[in-house]
Amino acid sequence: PIASLQGIQFMLADMHIQTEAVRSILYRTSQMIDRGEGSATEIGSLVSMSKCLSGDTAVKVATDAVQVLGGYGYIKDYPVERMMRDAKSVQIFDGTNQIQRLVVARNLLGIK
Repeated sequence: PIASLQGIQFMLADMHIQTEAVRSILYRTSQMIDRGEGSATEIGSLVSMSKCLSGDTAVKVATDAVQVLGGYGYIKDYPVERMMRDAKSVQIFDGTNQIQRLVVARNLLGIK
């Protein structure tokens, strides 16, 4: 089976690590909001970082999933074909990742 190949195992491990990293920042952001912790600037930065990181990670993980499946990743018989398209939309809708990076940079540098 393909999962017995070390290169594929590394890709799957990286995909899992990246997904868990996104989950961590999302939980941290949600927890701070729920508890009323942090300033508006801190929360704004965390929300922007969460959106940016989750969008970038979704595209990377979906692209890697297509690569793991090879040619099968491009046909509609497998859901990763749609996931790759859907992942790209996360980077674009509700503020592009470039806008999210701008918010983070301005908050980091104290620029209004």
